[in-house]
Amino acid sequence: MSAAGLSLLAIGLWTARKKFARARGIDKVVALTHLCYGMPFAVFGAEHLSREGLLLSMVPPYMPWRLFWLYFVGVALIAASLSIVTQFQVRWSGLLLGITMFLFVVMLYIPGAVTVGGRIAWTVVFRELSFGGAGCVLAGTAMSGKGGGQAQILLTVGRVLIAITAIFFGVQHFLHPLGLPGVPLLKQMPPWVPACTLIDYLTGAFLLVAGFCFLWGRKTRLAATYLGAWILLLLLVIYGPVMITALADPDPARKIEGISYFADTLLFGGVILSLACAVPIPWTENRFVTRTGPAQKEPVL
Repeated sequence: MSAAGLSLLAIGLWTARKKFARARGIDKVVALTHLCYGMPFAVFGAEHLSREGLLLSMVPPYMPWRLFWLYFVGVALIAASLSIVTQFQVRWSGLLLGITMFLFVVMLYIPGAVTVGGRIAWTVVFRELSFGGAGCVLAGTAMSGKGGGQAQILLTVGRVLIAITAIFFGVQHFLHPLGLPGVPLLKQMPPWVPACTLIDYLTGAFLLVAGFCFLWGRKTRLAATYLGAWILLLLLVIYGPVMITALADPDPARKIEGISYFADTLLFGGVILSLACAVPIPWTENRFVTRTGPAQKEPVL
């Protein structure tokens, strides 16, 4: 899992170097969208190939060739990750990732949430929906100008799913203000983090405000850029040390947990940034960079 993540990180940074150099200010974060969204899928794909004994129990018993499908999905996730981070044929890899995530939700996570219940099960449902929604957004962005109405449908579906997830996660941060921020799962803040409650409340407020902006289709790029930047900051200052501590633990389960939480949050950051990537830079910023072209209104995603 670590090797897959580091390999795709190197490939993604090389691919994004020119776009990152051209970007100005906080828009440099948006230049990393495909890296943030694509790299974690290589980590999860490698997990499919290395932990088949545990993950096989998650494959529905009614499916034939269960081990084949486990390996097939693992290879497919790695292939999709490579496509996303290199920005090659994203219209297909994003669409297929979106379909895959939606199938996971229907076949695995919703039945589990209905059976088991509880906030964690439903958090996973919304998390996977947002992962699939971002795949639709990136596919729709890649199809813009070529896909016509299909591209707009993908953008709208993805935006709404991400908006609902952001609002749900925002509420969860206020109800459970001691969990790790970003994706509100079970793991709690480590004791060395100062002002844990304040960080969770701030993250929850950012998620709620951004979620309603996404839902209404107003100030989408601005909200997505700043929320994505905040999530990446949390990733560096909280999730990074948590992962390093877990990797130093001799227990393999702790190592996998640390990597998974880091990759999960990075992926959610990519989900948010996908909406910023889908909206062109407002005309005022574009004029500042290029000093050419007539004034245009910012499009509504």
